[in-house]
Amino acid sequence: MSHIRLWVDGARPRTLTTAVTPVAVGAASAISLHAHTPLLTFIALALAIALQVGVNYANDYSDGVRGTDATRVGPTRLVASGAVRPSVVRRAAFLAFGIAATLGLTLVVLSGAWLLLPIGALSIAAAWGYTGGPRPYGYAGWGEVMVFVFFGPVATLGTVYVHAGFVTWWTILASMGVGLWAVALLLVNNVRDAQTDAASGKNTLVVAVGERWGRRALAACVMAPLLIATAVAFARPWSLITLLTLLPSVLIAITAVSGLRGGGLRPVFTAVSATGLAYGLLLAFGIALG
Repeated sequence: MSHIRLWVDGARPRTLTTAVTPVAVGAASAISLHAHTPLLTFIALALAIALQVGVNYANDYSDGVRGTDATRVGPTRLVASGAVRPSVVRRAAFLAFGIAATLGLTLVVLSGAWLLLPIGALSIAAAWGYTGGPRPYGYAGWGEVMVFVFFGPVATLGTVYVHAGFVTWWTILASMGVGLWAVALLLVNNVRDAQTDAASGKNTLVVAVGERWGRRALAACVMAPLLIATAVAFARPWSLITLLTLLPSVLIAITAVSGLRGGGLRPVFTAVSATGLAYGLLLAFGIALG
């Protein structure tokens, strides 16, 4: 594998949908509110992607040095595979966070949304604290909660706020649907790695509640967004276009509780990534039409 391909895989491109969809929904909401500025959307998108890449490299580094990734199934890990020195991966994570911080400060200055400055700092701290630091919250069952908060309401409503200066009840609901798809992506990994996580002391939500309930939570996270979009449709009727993802969502939910394990869950991860992206873009399109 080439050096460039190794770093690309380490950035985990399929997870970048969790960065794209909240910004897309937030920007579409701004369009619907007649308050959209393309430059702000571009900066917000670049910020979200830089933050997600930083999270992925930070997780690779922290899990690698802790030994958590030693027996996992999934994409090649830079540190655990021995392909890249831990210190290099850590620097890459900090570089991505630095880019995100610079873009965030630029966004705040251009929009005047100074309220978001401490929230942005907290987002970067949360990105590192997921598996890094002395007490990583991802090892204590809080990963799903934090992913929902930061890749749902924070990213979506933050995008709306820098454009419009306020949020609405239906943008709050829309952000929740996006956040649940981000949680679903994390749950696929945590269901897949439940046994190895338990053995290595990583007490994820799935380890805490048991694999059976973890699978049910995954199924709920891919079905609930459709109900949320239906509620958003009371204000933005075209949000019902997200029902085009009903069939793949049902299939994912059924597969989630079917008992597939290990490498057998790889197609589920791909399906969640693709369907979550489709849901987010369709929701954005429906809101913009509204």
